[in-house]
Amino acid sequence: MNFLNTFLFVVLPYMAVFVFLVGTIYRYHYSKFVYSSLSSQFLESRKLFYGSQAFHWGVILLFFGHLVGFLFPKSIIALNSQPARILIIEITALIAGFITLTGMILLILRRLINSRLRKLTTTMDWILEGVLLFEILFGIAIAFSHRWGSAWFAAVITPYIKSVFTLNPDIQAVSAAPWMIKVHITGFYLLLILFPFTRLVHVLVYPLRYIWRPFQRVIWNM
Repeated sequence: MNFLNTFLFVVLPYMAVFVFLVGTIYRYHYSKFVYSSLSSQFLESRKLFYGSQAFHWGVILLFFGHLVGFLFPKSIIALNSQPARILIIEITALIAGFITLTGMILLILRRLINSRLRKLTTTMDWILEGVLLFEILFGIAIAFSHRWGSAWFAAVITPYIKSVFTLNPDIQAVSAAPWMIKVHITGFYLLLILFPFTRLVHVLVYPLRYIWRPFQRVIWNM
């Protein structure tokens, strides 16, 4: 068990970051013009809209929720001193989890039901969606089975992640965590490894300029 913990929480994170950085830089250098989400909106725009919107907004809420817990652990612990506050945080996170799950299920069903889209789906697409679904389900299961995640995340997971960043991994606390939490963390490292080889790379070249770019007027000449 000690060897497994060492591999999962010491070796694997650095391996994942290495593959993420090298793979992403290599792919951007040699194929940056095909960085894309490979959208198939033209095949079925309405079903894609509902699934994509739910998934992306849910992921954004979960990402920033985890990020706040990592950057400001003391503030989160202080907020959790009041039962009402921790309930609001937990319920909000759980709702975001279900929103993400709903979007993920809609996107997967769309690929299964639409024959044209199914033919265009690669093996890596299925692997990526499978890992994402796995991570979402485990996150929701952890919310029910190991409550008050915002508190123990700030107290246990944040110090571990910071120790990894400082190149001095301290895995004592995370090694004693329940197996579901360990699997959830491992799933995140797996996503980092898959990142350069999947459509996830499109988030690195998201066209932020469209946010402040003036609207374009399209005139049809018939």
